[in-house]
Amino acid sequence: MEKLIAKYKGKGLRLTPQRLAILKFLEGNTRHPTAEDIFKEVKREYPTISFATVYNTLQTLKENGGVLEITIDPARKHYDPTTNPHHHIVCTGCNEIRDVFVNYSGILRLPSQILKEFQILGNHVDFYGLCKDCRKGQKGGGN
Repeated sequence: MEKLIAKYKGKGLRLTPQRLAILKFLEGNTRHPTAEDIFKEVKREYPTISFATVYNTLQTLKENGGVLEITIDPARKHYDPTTNPHHHIVCTGCNEIRDVFVNYSGILRLPSQILKEFQILGNHVDFYGLCKDCRKGQKGGGN
């Protein structure tokens, strides 16, 4: 947490108690929460916090490289504090999102026409499937 505080203070960001609570909630969080999830959790400790404060803090963190904004579900953006390059797998049953740490840049081949028109800076792949728990709940079971 001290590293996060130093990082954002070094960028000139004010670290209010509410912002610190948001950072604390996000630190090491692998659940890919939505702004609503974060708001509900932080509101327990800070009942007067507004959704706008949470949303604005997430936007500031995103602009400063502190979180990734993931748009897997078009209705709700999710936030990922793991900012190093990685991909995601989403369960279509329960909507759980997990990180996938595999570098696909050597595997993915774009058509030469695209490569003539674009300089590739990175990639992000989303996988979809059913997690083990959702497969168990299906008729006929599964592994």
